[in-house]
Amino acid sequence: MPWPRRISLSVALLTAVTIAAACALVPLTEVPADELFALLTPLAAGAFSGWLSLFVSHRRPANPVGPLLGLVGLAPPLLVLFDTYSYANLSRPLPGAEAVHQLAMGAWMLWYVPVLLLMLFFPTGQLPPGRFPRFVLYGVLVCMVAFMATAAVDPSPYEPPFEEYGHPLPTLPAAVIWIFMIPLLGTFMALLVCSVLVMRRRYRAGDEVERAQLKWFALGALALPGTLLLCWADYLLFGTVGILIVPGLLSLCAGVPALTALAILRHDLYDVDRATSAVVTWGLVTAGLLAIYSAASFAGGLALGQGSAVTAAAATALVAALLVPVKNRVRRWVDRHLYPVRERALAAVATLERQVHEGLGQPEQLEEVLREALAEPGVRVGFLLPGGTEFHDTAGVPVRRGTEVRLAGRPIGVIDGPCPREVAAACVLLVETVRLRLELRQALTEVEASRSRLLKTGYRERRRLERDLHDGAQSRLVSLGMALRLAQRHLGEGAVDVDGVLDQAVAELGTAVAELRELAHGLRPSSLDDGLGPALEALTLRGPVRLDWRLNGHSLPDDVATTAYFVASEAVTNAVKHAEATSIGIVVDEEDERLIVTVRDDGRGGVDPVKGSGLSGLLDRVAALGGRLQVTSTPGGGTTVEAVLPCVS
Repeated sequence: MPWPRRISLSVALLTAVTIAAACALVPLTEVPADELFALLTPLAAGAFSGWLSLFVSHRRPANPVGPLLGLVGLAPPLLVLFDTYSYANLSRPLPGAEAVHQLAMGAWMLWYVPVLLLMLFFPTGQLPPGRFPRFVLYGVLVCMVAFMATAAVDPSPYEPPFEEYGHPLPTLPAAVIWIFMIPLLGTFMALLVCSVLVMRRRYRAGDEVERAQLKWFALGALALPGTLLLCWADYLLFGTVGILIVPGLLSLCAGVPALTALAILRHDLYDVDRATSAVVTWGLVTAGLLAIYSAASFAGGLALGQGSAVTAAAATALVAALLVPVKNRVRRWVDRHLYPVRERALAAVATLERQVHEGLGQPEQLEEVLREALAEPGVRVGFLLPGGTEFHDTAGVPVRRGTEVRLAGRPIGVIDGPCPREVAAACVLLVETVRLRLELRQALTEVEASRSRLLKTGYRERRRLERDLHDGAQSRLVSLGMALRLAQRHLGEGAVDVDGVLDQAVAELGTAVAELRELAHGLRPSSLDDGLGPALEALTLRGPVRLDWRLNGHSLPDDVATTAYFVASEAVTNAVKHAEATSIGIVVDEEDERLIVTVRDDGRGGVDPVKGSGLSGLLDRVAALGGRLQVTSTPGGGTTVEAVLPCVS
């Protein structure tokens, strides 16, 4: 078992013990119900974070992010344990409660330090190269220990309900405490900024996946200022920490681990830019409402001589109603400043759509427009033609990967490059238009090539028939005519063996008839006179061919039956002569007014239907009926020829 996973298991076990101990002390506490709820909330969040730590370690056992998530989940229950031990039986404190309370005065820093460590190690579990990240790491750890030690020796009296508590541990003069306390707080804030700079450096050097992961984590890290904002609102509204702090604690204790796990395991689940935009927008709106409430409370207090909560609440409600239509403008303002490239790309795509609609542009310009808008010259747009399995650009070059463009839940294109999902979604109409135009262009090209092949094949077959007739039946019939004419001239002399001449003439006629039948068989097999099934059964005599045909008993159109026969015959011939197949299966089925002919063999495969004259002829013959011929052939995996022919029984 890798060491990160072992550490995760140990931290999860320690978290469970801490939660159990804190829950056991809850009945002994004497705190108000609302504050008790605020104490118990981190326990659930810590359990959730511990479970996420184990899950991430299971999926990424060698990544140290899992143990760091465990530390994020351990900190809240540990702080709750300190508080419950201090709160328990205030009239008769538990043994060492005063010492625990004194030591825990600076323990609030444990809320932030695990998140700072995640900022340094996320997402690879390793520090970025260079001395600066190591300096920040050591600085965070040293500053945390120094601040907690300084807070523990502070001689200041405690606030209610701990005003009766003393300082059982040694203390230092208050003047000395402030000499250390202010620089440590400033240093800690500076290290927080440095951690952000480390993330920024990693973001710039990372690939597309790592950047998306860092965006998700940064979205979760917004819970830190969000928690402070809610704490301020609590003090503003209630004069103390109340119910509003609960969402902040939940976001800090559970939101950060949840988004961290999402970034590690499923960074592509949702468009992180849209999520960040929504969070920032609502954060600004909420901050604006709190500022308005503060101003209204202050103004009401000055006007009425006392705090006017009713006036402040009414003013805030009015402003909230007015801010509803403003929210979208705030969202656009946030998008313009946070994601200028995305907004520029969306505007460029919308402009191209308008130009195409007005006849001033071509949808094939999408790739060029995205390259300019995204400032990425390597952006490529691939299209999935109907019936295809790979994406190709307008020049036919494969496009392997990228952001998918989906229509009705199915992929129709792909954008290879750093393209946001929202931009890819905006390109749906343009991509679909280009895709349909490419399909039409390909169909017209295939029709033109098919007509050319059919014309050449017709000329070639005509020359073959002329040659076969001239060298075969025609020569025999001419020779037979000359022999009969010669016999006629000498018949009166009595020197002609009439019986022999007639026997020879009959033999020659029989040979000519056989040759004519053979020629006619190449045009339309005579075995089709009995139906498609018996004609296909005759093919089983050519080799190891198995036939399974299911027809409805209705007579098929002659052109459909002939085409189906030639598809099966050509496929069997190729399998026997070229593929060295040992087993060939023919399946003929009629369903939904379609005749489906499938021929499978276990030959060597690797057939190219474009290069083979026989299969290309079948493609033209099937296409002439409005059908579809598909050839699937992998080297060493055999060949499958499937023809779908429309027919009306």
